[in-house]
Amino acid sequence: MKIACIGAGYVGGPTMAMVALKCPEIEVVVVDINEERIKAWNSDKLPIYEPGLFEVVKECRGRNLFFSTDTKKHVGEADIVFVSVNTPTKTHGIGAGKAADLTYWEGAARLIASVSTSSKIVVEKSTVPVKTAEAIGKVLKRNCQDPNVQFEILSNPEFLAEGTAMEDLRNPDRVLVGGADTESGRKAIETLVSVYAHWIPLERILTANLWSAELAKLTANAFLAQRISSINAISALCEATGADVSQVGHAIGTDSRIGPKFLNASVGFGGSCFQKDILNLCYVCESVGLKEVAEYWYQVVSMNDYQKQRFVERVISAMFNTVSQKKIAIFGFAFKKDTGDTRETPAIDVCKGLIRDGAKVCVYDPEVTPEQIFRDLSAPKFEWDRPNYSRSQSHMLENVQVVSDPAAAAEGAHAICILTEWDEFKTYDYQAMYDKMTKPAFIFDGRNILDHAKLREIGFIVYALGKPLDPFLVKGY
Repeated sequence: MKIACIGAGYVGGPTMAMVALKCPEIEVVVVDINEERIKAWNSDKLPIYEPGLFEVVKECRGRNLFFSTDTKKHVGEADIVFVSVNTPTKTHGIGAGKAADLTYWEGAARLIASVSTSSKIVVEKSTVPVKTAEAIGKVLKRNCQDPNVQFEILSNPEFLAEGTAMEDLRNPDRVLVGGADTESGRKAIETLVSVYAHWIPLERILTANLWSAELAKLTANAFLAQRISSINAISALCEATGADVSQVGHAIGTDSRIGPKFLNASVGFGGSCFQKDILNLCYVCESVGLKEVAEYWYQVVSMNDYQKQRFVERVISAMFNTVSQKKIAIFGFAFKKDTGDTRETPAIDVCKGLIRDGAKVCVYDPEVTPEQIFRDLSAPKFEWDRPNYSRSQSHMLENVQVVSDPAAAAEGAHAICILTEWDEFKTYDYQAMYDKMTKPAFIFDGRNILDHAKLREIGFIVYALGKPLDPFLVKGY
């Protein structure tokens, strides 16, 4: 059996590496038109950072795992083709700002149809709107010259969390495979299930119809994001009333019906999927006339925007209503720890908000490159998911500095903002940083990971998200 995967990103790369590791008899090829990216996959510095990924790639690369730009050859030879290309949000036209742009998907389908001389199973791996399989089916059917070639489309959404993707692949909560309820559809489902069954117990491999599988992915992300927005909404109330959001979260999380996960208040959710999938869900609902359902889910996104804005306003009001020309150290730019991914990271909006008010931000992140940070801060909204957009450096970037050392970021700064929960941030010598900062020195902990009592002893004025406010921060008017 031969497997090809179109798209060598955060989903395609790790997923195929794990398949190759667990199924040594299957040849797995990841193809991408981006030569730089394929070069990186074949080097010692992979294009994405994910704990445990390099070891797996190293073990399988050249044995039964290959990375190539020869898309036609490998897609043509494959029995199963996974498609994990970008499905960015449309930036203009009908549905701009919420509908998924299926340009890359359609391109992948046309490629598959043009090179297929044998029947294939096509697997949707990227997050796609419900009913995408229908559109893809039409493209495949009408563009394939050979009448004997049959395509079966399956939906096999990924439920990986970045930072723990390899463990999620090795030991998933469930694998979901959706297909058509026809004889050939059921046979295709069985084929894909047999690949996963190499290492995943059958009771964890769920099968469903195509539309349920496509919708389950959007729904899972919407529910997870909703939990974050819910606890973040409560964090604002905690600050206003002297309650502590960690205590509230812990108290409700011990209820078995609610459970403890995703109840940490933060500066907001990020990542390539949450906002995009909710907006997508809303658009699908609107398209079928379910206005009230769409409005319900929109609130999850507006609460997230509110939380980021609230954080920026806290910083500015604490610093005597002006951050103009003040240096602010930003610790963490990735959307969460253990990944270099910055897609939709709350740090972008927080930095932009501070810069708009005249602040000079100095960013430190252990995994994100300076190029990426400058690109993110100069790109328009929703453009992050489009490859090779121009690296225009706007005037905003005069006030941005990126350093490779946290102490340098803090030196001479008026404040430190913690925007990613990297473990290393907990172990820094904050006394040494305090000594070199401008006084009064502030710490705004947007992830609640630091020892706030200890920081106050050192002399910092600490804002801890969703916790009783430091008397210094309470407005007297």
